[in-house]
Amino acid sequence: FASTLAAAVALTSSTVSAFVAPSSSISTATTTHLKMSEVEQPDVSAYMTGARPEGTENYIMQQTMVRVKDPKASLDFYCNVLGFKLLMYREFPQWEFNVYFVAPIADASTIPEDEDGRWAMCMNTPGCLELTWNYGSEKEDAKYVYNTGNGDSTGTSDGQKIKGGFGHIGITVPNVYRACERFKEMGCEFHKSPNGGGMKGLAFIKDPDGYLVEILPQGKMVPEAIDCMGVAAEGGEGYKDNSK
Repeated sequence: FASTLAAAVALTSSTVSAFVAPSSSISTATTTHLKMSEVEQPDVSAYMTGARPEGTENYIMQQTMVRVKDPKASLDFYCNVLGFKLLMYREFPQWEFNVYFVAPIADASTIPEDEDGRWAMCMNTPGCLELTWNYGSEKEDAKYVYNTGNGDSTGTSDGQKIKGGFGHIGITVPNVYRACERFKEMGCEFHKSPNGGGMKGLAFIKDPDGYLVEILPQGKMVPEAIDCMGVAAEGGEGYKDNSK
């Protein structure tokens, strides 16, 4: 999403201030000028209109799966830090792995108590995250045992970073700055605080396995003068491609 956003900024404006609504407490005199892309952009307008193709009307984007080292640590993060609920889980001891489906369920009392009901609700809930735990990974010494896809050397045979495809998952919150203050208090590791880099008003934190979680506002991106890490909104190093 961040790379798409950056491309949109480059196409529509030469300054970051044209993209985000400036806060009254922040000077707009200093702006970061972005180089216009010379790459021909595809016309995507046709993908935004019209009916869904026949036969796909009831398809649901139901899950993204990531492998985790320690299921307890991951469930603590997604349920206690991000506020998700464990919607369903399955244990497969014969194949030595378990799966845990978490999702931002507003009312936990709506989750059925029986397994069939949980399965049905899970398979019809958009945006679930499937946490897959392979037995024994929790005993490995390394902090991270799975490659996150973001310029990561974990798991490579030569120790060199790869240009990964997977980037992150993302959540939206009413106020990015207040949410990040809470995340900091809970001991979360930041990859980017709200004012870090050139794009203001969004953040990235890491889950226990190092996967990035983007924190975006549910409204306009309005930067605040200082964020939870003490970073000022003025300046910034610009957009960074995390795949490299």
